[in-house]
Amino acid sequence: MIPRAPQILNASTNLVGICFVIIGSLALTDRSRDTWADEIAWLALACLFTATLTSYFAIRGDAMRWPVVIADAAFIGGVVALMASLIAAAIQL
Repeated sequence: MIPRAPQILNASTNLVGICFVIIGSLALTDRSRDTWADEIAWLALACLFTATLTSYFAIRGDAMRWPVVIADAAFIGGVVALMASLIAAAIQL
């Protein structure tokens, strides 16, 4: 089986950048007060940052299994929150 931690690390760091683009673009256009999309994007950012850290700990630690489980859950939560942020932006703007 291919270790999941490097793939989670790569994907979550890329999605953290997408969260910053959403948050920054809503702030620059002064549309952040009109929608919940930036608040949901902050939640996605927190989940994806947790996934990034725990997947890094999983790569560095040899025998620990708990960082991979936390990274998986945080990554899935971050992706779901990011999708909810995009849906909120599409509906409310």
